[in-house]
Amino acid sequence: MTTRPLTLATTLIRANARQYGMAVALVAIIVLFQILTGGLLLTPLNVTNLIMQNSYILILAIGMMLVIVTGHIDLSVGSVVAFTGAVSAIMLTSWGLPTVVVVPAALLLGALIGAWQGFWVAYVRVPAFIVTLAGMLVFRGATLAVLGGESIAPLPTSLRNMASGFLPDVEVLGLHLPTLLLGAAGAAAVVWIQWRSRARDLRHELPTAPTAVTVLVSAVTAAVIMVFAYVLAQYNGLPLVGLLLVALIAGYSFVMRSTTAGRRVYAVGGSEQAAALSGIRTRRTTFWVFVNMGVLSALAGLVFTGRLNAATPGAGTMFELDAIAAAFIGGASAAGGVGTVVGAVVGALVMGVLNNGMSLIGLGVDWQQLIKGLVLLLAVAFDIYNKRRVTVGRTLDVRPPGGTARGAGPKADDPSPSGEGGVRAGP
Repeated sequence: MTTRPLTLATTLIRANARQYGMAVALVAIIVLFQILTGGLLLTPLNVTNLIMQNSYILILAIGMMLVIVTGHIDLSVGSVVAFTGAVSAIMLTSWGLPTVVVVPAALLLGALIGAWQGFWVAYVRVPAFIVTLAGMLVFRGATLAVLGGESIAPLPTSLRNMASGFLPDVEVLGLHLPTLLLGAAGAAAVVWIQWRSRARDLRHELPTAPTAVTVLVSAVTAAVIMVFAYVLAQYNGLPLVGLLLVALIAGYSFVMRSTTAGRRVYAVGGSEQAAALSGIRTRRTTFWVFVNMGVLSALAGLVFTGRLNAATPGAGTMFELDAIAAAFIGGASAAGGVGTVVGAVVGALVMGVLNNGMSLIGLGVDWQQLIKGLVLLLAVAFDIYNKRRVTVGRTLDVRPPGGTARGAGPKADDPSPSGEGGVRAGP
């Protein structure tokens, strides 16, 4: 099988524009605010604060991406964050339970909440918008009832460390050694995954990027990870919540890309009827997606409550909109079937960097809200534009020796494990 390099490169760019477009935008936003803030944005202290301030939104964005991929929405996550945080605070303070008991109990509570909402959506067939809107009201009211309209503070150190603690301090030449080692291990793992994916595509005679492109992508990825680790190593190292985020991103990326469960989620979102005809239990898949969202909401509630060192009636306000915005900015499609974990994380970081950068330059809240709204609108418009472009230019010129052009390129809404088209420059 031979290909025209120019045609293949063009197809690869088109197929990955939606996946990498926001990553490029994130880099541009970082550079812009680094200049506008006089270098304050990427100081070790501010980078650490960025991770901690956006950790709960990142957690919610991962779960929200799965919900949106199945073609649904969850408006209740902010209220669930508040409710599970309030119940956890009561268990810790009033009941005197240890954190090792409270954390799994809170996650179980989140799973039960997700199961309750998933039952109505998956089996009773009530629209998710209505079910989760009701959940938003119910659990916000339950939070007020549990707390009696008052805050509970302070909380045990063990819970605060979960949200604000750091890896053990081992310094070498003034740098946090565990963070550098984790960064090197992470960079090596990502590069290995990229080349393993390329080897698999070659083995199955699938279109792949030229070797030079893969080398460049691997080098840039490894460099970004190591620079990030070096910046953190100059302060207190990687926060514990940062380690939790790395584990969640890696785990969910693997599940969505490389497991049957992940493929089922994409299949249900792409076409529930077709998925059912192919033997997938679509209702069960939808049900477990909402259970997963409940668990991640409870985890975000624990992190937020621990960082705030208090359970308050107003906790989690507007978190659902931040998570939804992160998923859409990261490339998820409102029609379902399209979206990636990494994309949702990039979308959450875009919003987080915007918030932080605008605060550092002293921009008012009114302008912050206006700019964030415009960014969300432009991001979705960019996604729609690229979707149309991929659809129009999807024909891949693949010419066998002595033959004529054949085959068609990837469809824009192909529910593949990557959530993008079938042509990839890397994982």
